[in-house]
Amino acid sequence: MPSTPSPRLVELAQAHGVATEYWDWVGQHVAVSAESIRAVLAALGVAAADDDEVDAALADHADAPWRRTLPATVVARAGRAREVAVHVPAGAGVAVHAELEDGGRRTLEQVDRWVPDRVVDGSAVGEATFAVPVDLPLGWHRLVAEVDAAPLDPTTLTSVLVVTPERLELPEPVASRRVVGLMAQLYQVRSPGSWGVGDLRDLADLSTWAAAAHDADFVLVNPLHAAEPSGPMEASPYLPTTRRFVNPLYLRVEDVPEVAALDPAAHRRFLGLAARARALDAAERIDRDAAWTLKREALELVHDAGLAGARAASFAEFCEREGRGLLDFATWCALADHHGLPFTAWPAELQDPDGPAVHAFRAEHPGAVDLHRWMQWLLEGQLASAQREAQAAGMSLGVVHDLAVGVHPVGADAWALGDALARGVTVGAPPDQFNQLGQNWSQPPWRPDRLAEQGYAPFRDMVRTVLRDSGGIRVDHILGLFRLWWIPAGGTPAEGTYVYYDEEALLGILVLEAQRAGAVVIGEDLGVVAPNVRQVLTERGLLGTSILWFEWDEDRVRPPESYRDLCLSTVTVHDLPPTAGYLTLEHVAVRERLGLLTRPVEEERAVEESAIGRVREALEARGLLAPGADVDETVVALHRWLAQTPSRMLAVSLPDVVGDRRAINQPGTNDEYPNWRLPLAGPDGEPVDLDDIRESALAEPLFEALRSR
Repeated sequence: MPSTPSPRLVELAQAHGVATEYWDWVGQHVAVSAESIRAVLAALGVAAADDDEVDAALADHADAPWRRTLPATVVARAGRAREVAVHVPAGAGVAVHAELEDGGRRTLEQVDRWVPDRVVDGSAVGEATFAVPVDLPLGWHRLVAEVDAAPLDPTTLTSVLVVTPERLELPEPVASRRVVGLMAQLYQVRSPGSWGVGDLRDLADLSTWAAAAHDADFVLVNPLHAAEPSGPMEASPYLPTTRRFVNPLYLRVEDVPEVAALDPAAHRRFLGLAARARALDAAERIDRDAAWTLKREALELVHDAGLAGARAASFAEFCEREGRGLLDFATWCALADHHGLPFTAWPAELQDPDGPAVHAFRAEHPGAVDLHRWMQWLLEGQLASAQREAQAAGMSLGVVHDLAVGVHPVGADAWALGDALARGVTVGAPPDQFNQLGQNWSQPPWRPDRLAEQGYAPFRDMVRTVLRDSGGIRVDHILGLFRLWWIPAGGTPAEGTYVYYDEEALLGILVLEAQRAGAVVIGEDLGVVAPNVRQVLTERGLLGTSILWFEWDEDRVRPPESYRDLCLSTVTVHDLPPTAGYLTLEHVAVRERLGLLTRPVEEERAVEESAIGRVREALEARGLLAPGADVDETVVALHRWLAQTPSRMLAVSLPDVVGDRRAINQPGTNDEYPNWRLPLAGPDGEPVDLDDIRESALAEPLFEALRSR
């Protein structure tokens, strides 16, 4: 039986940002059990098994800031006052200055404020307060403290200072008008030239078609993050091995210039691999493992051909720029090729990325490591090319990328980032209307304390890479920059609790990097939302997300005029069936078949039919839909409804364009449903390719509907 936490355990949890109570999706108050709280605290490195450990942890938490001269990271908004507490041996003098990103230097003025000394670890420690200049430039700077006496801890005399914009400056044309675009799961967008899976050439061709034929401003794609380097490859783009690097499955091998350098024998092998890979398009399911096996063999052939001249120099510059992060990722991939996965089964000495065994492996297998760095270089080039072609065709934003909420528990980031990711817990979501058992996403969360200690470098590098050569970024579950639902290992989603993050730091860094990239940021803020989230997103210039099926005022369809201005509004989303499938209750049928309903199917069907009926009535009342209209006409009318919102961004889902009815993902399932493995299909369930998309009869009416205001 779950037990009630003591007042001291509650105090300790709150000191570390761990929620001890919350309100669920139906407004009921829920108290978190002591067992869940202790498990989450343990994942944060806080021992709290009994009262003595709780008391010791509380005392340690109170003393911790006084053991450092400077805090690990200071995040300030440009133009706003920000003060920094500096700790030195009692009576010692101290001066603080900022070393700027561009090489300049600024002195921080001390604030006249007396704070009593504190005895820490048997020594008296004093506190001085310094003001960060309000006119510091945006960027990544460094604070330096100069102490007259022996410092408390020499490693804390410097810290990271990040100056972020007050608000993201929206890029044109989002700043001045509405933009309309397309949402696509890229792996579904196959063409006669792709190898069983949609690739970056298909992305470029899809973008140029949408721009030229329908004046689309952007294409929002699924996360393109890297998966396992060898099978079995995780199908979900939302469970990557790393979010910083890209899946080479998306490479169009024929577009690599070095293909022309293959000798005759290698070229014959290459052509044979290509023919076998293209035959995969006839399968009823997307087979990533088969496609990647063939594509990787072809890429190895091309890699063996070598680089010369400017291409070799470009690759060397890329490796130097991406530095340790790229080297670690490529090493993990090479180790996975050699020892298999998961990495937790490797010899113990190879589980430490800084250990001598890993350094020795790199020295012994330079070609294997080089292969994976080379593929990332190719990906950067093909992504840049896709963006250039999209904008040249008329897209104002071009490609908008998706950032997944987390990573695989035994993937490359889990190996390379160490304790920046919490152990013994996974991320998920509490029970809600659409997932009444809750969700466990099987992903390790960031540890907020370790992120700060590392100057938020892992978060910055990840965001910076995804933003490169893009018009924007959609942040999946942006609520995770405020709080995440942590589930103790072995527990159910309902046994989790929220852990809070430094939203000022994470949002500020996101805004800073987006502004430098000239990109728009869309936050997926669906589900159970903390009261301040949407207000904060608006204040920082970030767009939210509205899905028509989720927009209700109690039992009334929310009128389009009430939607937010700073928002990407769509009819559907990848966790729901395409609109035609939703209208025909595909989501109810799937959940019934999989045993995911918590009430009788007749009741569930009646509730959904009633809701859809009210949406139809609202459409008819506005003259957007004729009584008795068929499914296709209703799909178009729903997009006309979106056109009456004030939302800055509107998008149509590619499955809606071709009339697909099957959900690409059913939350709460794994192998029970072919998540992320269904090829794009027409209303009859037959696969379609990029040529079919261009000929779709629904494309023009849907894009016209979005512009019909």
